Amino acid sequence: MRRKRISYFIGFLALLVIFALILFRPFPILFFQDLPFIGFLKRAFYILLLSCGLCLYRILKGPTSADRVITIDMLGVLIVGFCAIMAISTGRSWYIDIAIAWALQSFIATLALAKFLEGKSFDD
Repeated sequence: MRRKRISYFIGFLALLVIFALILFRPFPILFFQDLPFIGFLKRAFYILLLSCGLCLYRILKGPTSADRVITIDMLGVLIVGFCAIMAISTGRSWYIDIAIAWALQSFIATLALAKFLEGKSFDD
């Protein structure tokens, strides 16, 4: 029991250090520095990153499998958000193509997992 708490504390501390490094030492190469709304994009990026961390926590601690399925679908939506921010900030449109493909894949995977959890086969 004590080892488990220590490992949770070390993991939480590592996540805290990573988030602090990201907040105080942002990735300068990620964004064009001459965009007028660069502050907004950075804040949105960090909010999405924090949301991903909370989703990963819910996947690990979810009391039911339905919670885990919903959280995995939310992670798909967050990845699409990351791709949109990257497309805006870098000016490359192929990030949008990746976002569309990821959204379709996430939707299909969610449907398949929901059918599996219902106990039905894929042909029903």
